[in-house]
Amino acid sequence: MRVFLIAAALGLLLPLASPALHAETVEVAGVKYESPVNVNGNMIELNGAGVRYKAVFKVYTAGLYLGKKTDDIDTALNSNVPKRLHLTMLREVDAAELGRLFTKGMEQNATREEFGKAINGVLRVGEIFSSRKGLAVGEHFSVDYIPGTGSVIQLNGKVQGAPIREPEFYSAFLRIWLGKSPADQALKEALMGVKREARGRN
Repeated sequence: MRVFLIAAALGLLLPLASPALHAETVEVAGVKYESPVNVNGNMIELNGAGVRYKAVFKVYTAGLYLGKKTDDIDTALNSNVPKRLHLTMLREVDAAELGRLFTKGMEQNATREEFGKAINGVLRVGEIFSSRKGLAVGEHFSVDYIPGTGSVIQLNGKVQGAPIREPEFYSAFLRIWLGKSPADQALKEALMGVKREARGRN
């Protein structure tokens, strides 16, 4: 009887415990993306990850983290929830050139008004990358969106200055990969969790 009462008591307590988040690791071109990850105290999930190609060359991997997985681009771009876009270099790149490409990507995928509202963040990204000669294989950076705080840029795990306050910046930044003229269509699909057959890229 005593054993039964103890078991019953434990049974009542179990539902009170917080359910454990399912941890997983996704490997893309040798780069591991853990899920979930902690962004400012919020555990967010890997929505998708893939490789940015230039011609046949692998340039970097990218992983998109959201509060909840979605295949809806508008939700990914505009929902006011914690987010992260994380990139890891697969080849050495000119940092200033990469910054210019990011700026061009934001401009191509935003209206004049949207780009104008995001300009402070655009200039900050340009400054961060122009201050470096290059990014080596394995170096990485991420941009987190934290509601009420703004966009936080990290380079190799080190925060780069104060948050970018304008919320329009993060949406413009994500459009580099998720906009109407993405950097890489296959990567856009991968970030949104769309599976496609390999087309000769190894």
